[in-house]
Order: sequence, then structure tokens, then C-alpha cells
Amino acid sequence: VQLQAFGGGQVQVGDSLRLACAASGRTFSENVMGWFRRPPGKNREFVAAISWSGGSTYYGDSVKGRFTISRDDVKNMVFLQMDSLKPEDTAVYYCAADERRRTTYTGPYYTSSSLYHYWGKGTQVTVSS
Repeated sequence: VQLQAFGGGQVQVGDSLRLACAASGRTFSENVMGWFRRPPGKNREFVAAISWSGGSTYYGDSVKGRFTISRDDVKNMVFLQMDSLKPEDTAVYYCAADERRRTTYTGPYYTSSSLYHYWGKGTQVTVSS
């Protein structure tokens, strides 16, 4: 089972970027998916999560209103649309998946990285002012 995040890059303040995470080895259509990030010199932090049905999403306070998480279960992928990027969004971004299927989704519960069992290699996002 593998998750691979891609789509990172170097952008300017106010720009947009769309990250994608491709899953292989199994389908995650019935699993909660999330995005985390690790800013330089800081701990990993929660960014966004999406329920297995795709009907519910939850965001970290610092990205709320600017980032949008979505999923395409046909392609076995999850996306993170990042708008109005700021220098403090600079980080390595990781996608993650809960191995449990059809869990009762409660957004704040999924802000904890310990709930995710599969992690992808990160993709670097750098926002320059």
C-alpha cells in the first residue's frame, strides 16, 4: 500500500496550488483521508480531513476558508486545493489515510495524526513573499 503526494512547488504570496495524493495497493474509497504538513523547524500539523463518503470535511484554523480538500474515489485520489497562499503555508505536505473503513466521522477527532495508518511521502510547498 502506497500513498504518494505530488503537486508541490514554489509559488508567490496569493497564488494557488493543487496538491494530489494517489493511492495504490488498495482502494481507500471507504476510508477517511487527511492532509498534514510540517513547516520548517516545526512539528507536523493537521491541515484537512475528509470523510469516507466525501460529504464532510474539516480544516485546521490556519487554512480554513483558503484550502479545500476533496476526493475522487474512482481515481483513488485525494486533493488539496490551496488558495491565497501565505509564506506561513511553506511546509512539506503529507497525505494520510485511516485504515479503518466506514468510520463514523467526526471532524475534530481526525486532527490527530495517530489515527492515520498510511502516510505518503511529502511534497514541498514554498511560498515566497
